[in-house]
Amino acid sequence: MDYLPNILFAIILLFGLGFFAKNVQRLVRNIKLGKDVDVSDNKSQRWKNMARIALGQTKMVVRPIAGFLHIIVYVGFIIINIEVLEIILDGILGTHRLFSEPLGAVYNFLIGSFEILAFLVVVSVVIFWIRRNVIRLQRFIKPEMAGWPKKDGNLILYIELILMFLFLTMNGADYQLQQMGAAHYASEAGILGSFPISQFLSPLFDGMSISSLIVVERTAWWLHIVGILFFLNYLYYSKHLHILLAFPNTFYGNLKPKGQFKNLEAVTNEVMLMMDPSADPFAAPAEDAPDPEKFGASDVVDLNWVQLLNSYTCTECGRCTSECPANQTGKKLSPRKIMMDTRDRLQEVGENIEANKGSFVDDGKQLLDDYISREELWACTSCNACVEACPVSIDPLSIIMDMRQYLVMEQSAAPSDLNNMMGNIENNGAPWPFNQMDRLNWAQES
Repeated sequence: MDYLPNILFAIILLFGLGFFAKNVQRLVRNIKLGKDVDVSDNKSQRWKNMARIALGQTKMVVRPIAGFLHIIVYVGFIIINIEVLEIILDGILGTHRLFSEPLGAVYNFLIGSFEILAFLVVVSVVIFWIRRNVIRLQRFIKPEMAGWPKKDGNLILYIELILMFLFLTMNGADYQLQQMGAAHYASEAGILGSFPISQFLSPLFDGMSISSLIVVERTAWWLHIVGILFFLNYLYYSKHLHILLAFPNTFYGNLKPKGQFKNLEAVTNEVMLMMDPSADPFAAPAEDAPDPEKFGASDVVDLNWVQLLNSYTCTECGRCTSECPANQTGKKLSPRKIMMDTRDRLQEVGENIEANKGSFVDDGKQLLDDYISREELWACTSCNACVEACPVSIDPLSIIMDMRQYLVMEQSAAPSDLNNMMGNIENNGAPWPFNQMDRLNWAQES
């Protein structure tokens, strides 16, 4: 019976990690639905970008207040999880503060640092909540943030608060038990750990018996580790997947100049054919030739896998939308919504595949029109402000341009002004409706 808690802990741990592994498998499957794209170039620059943007958080601090608070939460999340390793090993082995003996004084410093960071995380999360729900910053109350996105953002903040309070409560009760000389907690080496924050919880435990304190400490311990496992598995269903995906997303980010657009290979081949004097433009295609490539994208499977990775990495912070000139002037376009819609449609396609045992059954929907309207696509000025603003190297413009490409080249559905311009280029060699011979007439006018 002495080993029952350890066995129960191991079962819960395996179940939580197993469910997480299944979610990762779903995530990888959905991202792989995208077209292949070569991102193997310039790996040294890619590693630098990942270290600078994802690890170093350099683009977060462009907005100092939010950036500084986010760094506190980010560092706290990473460093405090070092103690989670000790919690897991203590849970499996039935030990108490396993790392205290080998680390000695360093252990006391680490635990003290963890507590200070936990307190700073609590302060930061409260400020984030106030910014979202009291001050109501403009980028958090856009139409796409209504309903679940707002609830999800707040739920993440509540979970982080609860986890930090449980961590401090667990330490505070542990500190009290060590002082009282409780079996399993007290050590001949003295107090194990340093408790600069949780020691102030001592008044809450005054007058409590050792057995009652053990109940408090064990309850907080169990809820803390179960809460972490819950949070780990909740990531797949929330905007906080960027905790895991920011690193690969910044690594695979576009390295080309922001004003450089990609050429369609099929169009390039046609142009090369036209320029080859020895080629027969009327020759029938070979029997083994692949089917003609679909121009642009109308659904998520037409996008490449990096774009789908982008959609899952979106933090819904709204920096892209707040920088978008089209959105600022009242247009319907929101780059954040483009990424959220892409992710929602990708999730829907993934669930369809799962429900139909590995194959997609046409559901009569697509990303274009059912999720993203044509009005949104044509409102974009292609200025790249959204790409520049994103703190994790997401590229909403690439999706917009691919969908525009589909509208123009597959459906001939460009706006009339654009059709007029393309007609002028074809007929006059310029966007203006003037004959080439008449272009300089204005200069001759008195």
